[in-house]
Amino acid sequence: MKYPIYHVDAFAVQPFKGNPAAVCLLEKERDPAWMQSVAAEMRLSETAFLTAKGEGYNLRWFTPEMEVELCGHATLASAHILYEFGFYEPDEVIKFYTKSGLITSSFSRGTIELDMPRRDPKPVTMVEGLLDVVGIQPVQVMGYEHKQLLVELPTPEDVENFVPDFAKIKQLAYPDLILTAACDCVKYDFISRFFSPKTGINEDPVTGMAHCVLGPYWATKLEKTKFHAYQASKRGGEVWVRLGTDRTYVGGKAITVAAGELLHQRD
Repeated sequence: MKYPIYHVDAFAVQPFKGNPAAVCLLEKERDPAWMQSVAAEMRLSETAFLTAKGEGYNLRWFTPEMEVELCGHATLASAHILYEFGFYEPDEVIKFYTKSGLITSSFSRGTIELDMPRRDPKPVTMVEGLLDVVGIQPVQVMGYEHKQLLVELPTPEDVENFVPDFAKIKQLAYPDLILTAACDCVKYDFISRFFSPKTGINEDPVTGMAHCVLGPYWATKLEKTKFHAYQASKRGGEVWVRLGTDRTYVGGKAITVAAGELLHQRD
């Protein structure tokens, strides 16, 4: 049996920008060790595996080193493939059943919007080793359930010019580090960068999941609930965010770079 597999650049309007993900369509659930091997072979920040379930799909995400419980850009890539290749009409909502609960996607005017969990961060005391990592005094430090550490820096330039030491970041108590700053430009409300060497992702180019934390944080700071954000990695990408009571709606565009078949399926 051959499995269709796609390479998609998510949060991008042209190839080789945004965040690349692999999307693999399965006829039945496969062993996690096999999926992990495929993700390691793809060597992208995330590989998404889709298995049909009722009116939607089971969706699992793997980095080259481990399975994760929430990923935005690979979900966006998955929705993009299902819309682009006719599995769903543009006016249909796609249901994804994931380890983080139900995530849905809708399509409007060329943009896919994901209905994702809202993750409100809380203030934390200075994390051991953080000052050595960022090199400057943060404006504020927030955390979400010992998963994401959000650090506001004084200026967008501080975020853009940050030179990561991945070994030091890996020693932090939180697996994910988000750097952010308010943007004084007309186009964007805030910018960010995302690092997760503990999960096998040194720097993620554009991170939908991070905006489930960034949205609520900046809603309090900027007193608004809709944002146009930019993730300032080398590849870069734009993200649209709006907040509900307990959900974060993350929007972006995507483009298919390659399509093929996975030929070897031995567990």
